[in-house]
Amino acid sequence: MLLLLAALVAIGWVAIDPRSYQALWRTPLGVRLGPFGLGQDLRGWVNNGLMTFFFLVIGLEARRAFDVGDLRERRRVLLPVLAGVGGMLASVGIYLVLNGGGPAARGWGIALSTDTAFALALLSVARARPLQPLRAFLVTVVVVDDLLSLLVIAAVYSGPVSIGPLAAGVGVFAVIMVGVWLRVQAGVWYLIAGVVTWACLFISGLDPLIVGLGMGLLSYALPVEPDALEGATTRMRSFREQPTSELAREARRGLSLAVTPNERLQQLFHPWSSYVIVPLFALANAGIPITGQHLDRALHSSIAIGITLGYVLGKPVGILVASWLTRTLSRRRLEPPVGWAAVLGGGTSAGVGFTVALLIATLAFDGPEQTDAKIAILASAAISAVVTVLVFRGVAALPSRLRARAVFGNLPPLTDLTEPVDPEHDHIRGDPDAPVTLLEYGDLQCPYCGQAEPAIRQVLASNTDIRYVWRHLPLRDVHPNAALAAEATEAAASQGRFWPMHDRLLAHQDHLEPKNLIGHADALGLDVERFRADLRQHTSRARIVADVESAAESGVRGTPTFFINGRRHHGVYDLDALLAGIREARARE
Repeated sequence: MLLLLAALVAIGWVAIDPRSYQALWRTPLGVRLGPFGLGQDLRGWVNNGLMTFFFLVIGLEARRAFDVGDLRERRRVLLPVLAGVGGMLASVGIYLVLNGGGPAARGWGIALSTDTAFALALLSVARARPLQPLRAFLVTVVVVDDLLSLLVIAAVYSGPVSIGPLAAGVGVFAVIMVGVWLRVQAGVWYLIAGVVTWACLFISGLDPLIVGLGMGLLSYALPVEPDALEGATTRMRSFREQPTSELAREARRGLSLAVTPNERLQQLFHPWSSYVIVPLFALANAGIPITGQHLDRALHSSIAIGITLGYVLGKPVGILVASWLTRTLSRRRLEPPVGWAAVLGGGTSAGVGFTVALLIATLAFDGPEQTDAKIAILASAAISAVVTVLVFRGVAALPSRLRARAVFGNLPPLTDLTEPVDPEHDHIRGDPDAPVTLLEYGDLQCPYCGQAEPAIRQVLASNTDIRYVWRHLPLRDVHPNAALAAEATEAAASQGRFWPMHDRLLAHQDHLEPKNLIGHADALGLDVERFRADLRQHTSRARIVADVESAAESGVRGTPTFFINGRRHHGVYDLDALLAGIREARARE
């Protein structure tokens, strides 16, 4: 909405006072350090300065999909990569059919790139399903778009290239890669090195936006080791015992090491990219005069027609055909991660070309041709948005079985849970043969597990086709009573009372001392002496250790962590979020 609002403000501004609009964005702005200086107008700083952070965020999301998302199985990456290339070739091909051989052919790069922010937001607006696998598919497609588009900008739309600064920039970036490989954690160092790389590419004459994408793709998202989490706890305790500035610095460093670089950078830059940088880019570039005369010219302009058809028709057809050809030629060894209807919907959403398309339009054309190109970019975005909504609304109207195949396809979903549910070992609430399994790794002393419990109860009360599984993950370094509480539930299980004890301990998390556990056992009518002996002899410790080990193998580091039919549930765990994940799992069955 902010992106659209900024574009509308820019168009309205130009309609009221075009001189002030152009005067603002053509304001010269420079930075000088001794004999060295960088200078360009304000629009340039937005387009190739601030937008570097936008491409950083795109790279971060792509790397997360590769490390822990639906693309971590590497053979699933190839098809969306080829689909992205197919969409670009089809879109550019349509443009060149209408404009080849003349001066307008210079604008072929405008039809290349998909606007990632718009395309991904459009999937949510259109209520696309399955959202997460489709997002991963589309992210890979648009990263291919963005990477090749940035290379095209550097090779085709940049001025003369100076080899010396370019070589220096490549060298500094190589040092950054070595630092990532060595797991250097100094964020300030990466910031300085990134700025130097950007400046070198800028001075060389190449567009430096690719630095942001490269830095994002280097930021790994693999789960941190348990030692890092325990180290953070130790440093926090040291600071609590002796609150000095030195220990505060160590505590902050311990906390930063306990979170992946990818997650830290996304949390830092994603809000700025979405709510400031991209709307500011739209404000700086969408200011075009739209009058009856301009629209009439665009309707008869081969540039505008080529861009519009390239995005609205070329992108979805190219992505769909490339996916089908890859599947056919690989003899179904490579399958789309979603159904063909979802591939088509993803292709139509990829027809929203805004950010990079506007950027290339400003580089490729001037005057009326640039206005024609920008009008076509806005028009194709609007048409693609409408078509995408219609595609997914049409799919939603299909019969349930046909709809499931159309959106989920034939490729089995990746499972994140390494240790499958075993009815002989696991504690199960609900129908043991239910088609949907909600599994929780929990800590009985964890307040967040206690807060999630009412949502779980509501889920089970309103859905009879779900089985709920609890596995122990006592976080000993922060919850000193959690391990013994877990043993208490297992001691109660030996007397056939696991779930009553589980529920009672979650409801009384402030009373988990050994004497309290004995009182809980007495209140539930257990054989207290037998219960006391089981706790004293730690008879169930091996069982709890097995749960903890299975959690580590599945990449679980905190509680509560949920899995729905083996797929990890990310994000919030309130009633609506859990039900949404369950509905998707049910639709796959």
